[in-house]
Amino acid sequence: MKRKIYKDLIEWKNAENFKPLIVLGVRQCGKTYIIDEFCKKEFKNYKKINLLYDSDVVKLYSSIDSSEKKYNDLKLLLDFDFDKDDSVLFIDEIQESEELISELKFFNEKHSKVRIICAGSLLGVKLARLNKPFPVGQVTRLYMYPMDFEEFLTAYDQEPLLEKIRNCFKRNESMGVLHNKAIDYYRRYLLSGGMPESVKALIECENDYYNYDLSKLNNIIEDYKNDMNNHVSNQTETLKIRNVYNSLTSQLQNASKKFQYSVIESNAKSREYVLPLDWLIESNMVQICKCVKLPEKPLLGFVDNDTFKVYYSDVGIFNRLINNDIKTIILDDMKIYKGIITENYVANQLKASGIDLLYWKGNRNSEIDFLITTNDGIIPIEVKAEENTQSKSLKIYNDLYHPKYMIRISLKDFGYNNKTNIKSIPLYATFLIKDLVD
Repeated sequence: MKRKIYKDLIEWKNAENFKPLIVLGVRQCGKTYIIDEFCKKEFKNYKKINLLYDSDVVKLYSSIDSSEKKYNDLKLLLDFDFDKDDSVLFIDEIQESEELISELKFFNEKHSKVRIICAGSLLGVKLARLNKPFPVGQVTRLYMYPMDFEEFLTAYDQEPLLEKIRNCFKRNESMGVLHNKAIDYYRRYLLSGGMPESVKALIECENDYYNYDLSKLNNIIEDYKNDMNNHVSNQTETLKIRNVYNSLTSQLQNASKKFQYSVIESNAKSREYVLPLDWLIESNMVQICKCVKLPEKPLLGFVDNDTFKVYYSDVGIFNRLINNDIKTIILDDMKIYKGIITENYVANQLKASGIDLLYWKGNRNSEIDFLITTNDGIIPIEVKAEENTQSKSLKIYNDLYHPKYMIRISLKDFGYNNKTNIKSIPLYATFLIKDLVD
């Protein structure tokens, strides 16, 4: 399956001044597959090691030998000279060796021509809790997410439909009869989410959705729960991590939608759950959307750190966690959960595009789901799950801040209303909002 991060990997390879590369992302989003494919295609000499199994490498870097001796012994141990031109070393599950992570500084400073790519499960958690010095400024980080809707359509060989969506977005033209076809694919995406194995299973159904194997997502969720035992201080923290994760469906159903520690359990204190929530953030299992007090540039300068929303990192997993079955999703019968599922989907698409998740909350229960910074200033985005798009929040925001235009993402086709100043973008075109961002 084609992934957009491949372009970023190529840019890293072709850069004149490069550093060891660390690829971060939630488990099962396809990191190992795409890195392996990249290394095989783009380099003449390639070696992959996995520190879950290559225990001798872990032992080597836990020794007290000098950095140079470890470096030379690593080449002998692997029987691979990564100093040679057109060579790359891929270290998977590097979180198993804090010492090797720390030694990436030595690689960059003393052997700057060596190509090294690192990845791993819960690597973000490990990096946040390192006991050894992290090589600050000595590595490059890339973030990988589950497949967005653009990658999903590419996997379905729907490039012509993608091109139509892109053109209609640029020209603000109607999709015509193709609008319903794109909506159909959008609902398929809600079913599978963006995890590659889940998408592959859906494609293999050949449009017979009711034979889609839900166990793919169930297995990923089970892996996530098992991961919650790793890189924690004790079993109490594990339990708290699970409690936070399981509370998110209720958190998003709150009238305020903001994350509240009291929803996890009665009388819960923030100090008891800050670390478990941080664990989920660093593992990339969840995505944080922060509240902006004043929608002015730079938005991050006006964030209220005590007020935020938390989304699941993949909408397919969200649907599995609330036990939405295939028929419910495909027939668009999600009822009370439909709004927050749609909002979670949009959050995932924006995050995968590299857009900071930010929202605004005003008086009189007014709230704008997302804010983006564009050449036209701060633009508010409202998300609607239906074609019925009446809302007072955009009007209140418009009266207060007078943006050049506003965006409404919904089941409606592309369009622009001169009276309300609202640009309509279909849910399936959310991935294109990145083209508007500074």
